[in-house]
Amino acid sequence: MSSRTETRLFGVDSIIKKRETILADSLESKIIGLYGLGMSLRDISNHIKEMYDTEISHTVLSQITDRIIPEIKAWQNRPLEPVYCILWLDAMHYKVRDEGKIVSRAVYNILGITSSGKKEILGMYVSESEGASFWLQVLTDLQNRGMQDVLIACIDNLKGFSEAIESIYPNVEVQSCIVHQIRNSLKYVASRNQKEFMADLKLVYRAETKSIAEDNLLLLAEKWGKKYPIVIKSWEYNWEKLSTYFQYTAPIRKLIYTTNAVEGYHRQIRKVTKTKGAFTSDMALLKLIYLATRNIEKKWTSPLQNWALTVQQLSIKFGDRLPLEIKGNPSGSFQGVPPEKNPKG
Repeated sequence: MSSRTETRLFGVDSIIKKRETILADSLESKIIGLYGLGMSLRDISNHIKEMYDTEISHTVLSQITDRIIPEIKAWQNRPLEPVYCILWLDAMHYKVRDEGKIVSRAVYNILGITSSGKKEILGMYVSESEGASFWLQVLTDLQNRGMQDVLIACIDNLKGFSEAIESIYPNVEVQSCIVHQIRNSLKYVASRNQKEFMADLKLVYRAETKSIAEDNLLLLAEKWGKKYPIVIKSWEYNWEKLSTYFQYTAPIRKLIYTTNAVEGYHRQIRKVTKTKGAFTSDMALLKLIYLATRNIEKKWTSPLQNWALTVQQLSIKFGDRLPLEIKGNPSGSFQGVPPEKNPKG
């Protein structure tokens, strides 16, 4: 091949690569949007080829999606509100490639309710496994970012979890998830007894008051204690953390007695990540979960249903930890608003 031919071909390659780069840059938001919906780089490349008759390499596409990394880091370090009414803390588990091996990763997620009643993901953190010691690091980071207090924390029954929370926020009310406790209990109840056992157990956790629940727990122990001592002892040992929700009215109980709120968020995330095998890196995992979260949070524009009543109840119970100011509105009625949300004037 002559040098003139090589030069011409090199020029064509340069033009093609330049066109690829220009097209990729112009489609940056679209590429990131498709990636955030769970599309693979291969699928995105095929889609662009079909729409624009130009191929964009996986390398270029990966570089485009990497442009959100500074945004992710800024989001992870953003200041938080001083007080959150309710937190749900839970972890998801994924596979990631690390030095040629496929390893497990736990993604720690914190879903909060602000004093204005809106949902917010406070942060997400990747670790090798789920444990109370790493949760302690997570909670320390939340404190360092400005979260001074949390009223109610809803958690699973991970050993040492409640102690980790209380070491950072000593005044928090911790509610262990009833559903997790039930699932763990049924693992040790024979299938032939599960229906009857659950009927008796419902009288405990669905009781109108804590006193009635404790009476029914005694009856449960009398009936099943000899047959399933480990199960009964677990309920008795964890009772204080399991029964926190009895202090509250039905709407608040429904919010806090399980970790369903954060598990619902996890279900939405899994709809996006379910087609993935092992992620290429921790950052690849974070990129996708962050983008999916960004899409989910777009729908969280309104306060929780009946929040005006709920926040008043919380303010009465927690006093100065959640002060409300009263302001007049055009109709002549009044409503409570958190001080930091109260408009000037």
